[in-house]
Amino acid sequence: MKINIFFISFSVLIIASCSNAIDADELYGKWDYIEVENFNPPDSLSREELIAQSPSITFSKDNKLVIEWGGKQLSHGTYSMDGKMIRYTEFLEGGIKREFPFLIKALGDKELVFQTMEQNYTRVKAKKR
Repeated sequence: MKINIFFISFSVLIIASCSNAIDADELYGKWDYIEVENFNPPDSLSREELIAQSPSITFSKDNKLVIEWGGKQLSHGTYSMDGKMIRYTEFLEGGIKREFPFLIKALGDKELVFQTMEQNYTRVKAKKR
């Protein structure tokens, strides 16, 4: 009986996670940050600072990702989708690569909410141009 309950629960979990997968086509374009929240310790950027720095994230069809802050490129690399995870490979100076995921919390036609996957995570709400 316990095996049947485990199998049914596992199957429901797999089906639910597959139905929530996000296609990269839904991300293409430039997204302007409208809210940035840091957790543990809690902290948020003011609306005025966001306007002054005009941070954004751009997803290209060739799986390239660029993060801009203060009118300059802050980070660039490639990405791939894994369900609701953005698997980002950042290219650093000297040929060094750093990989880390972002979790998409919400995605609509004009709004994206994603967060880092570390203990002291940051959540970003962005609006599509």
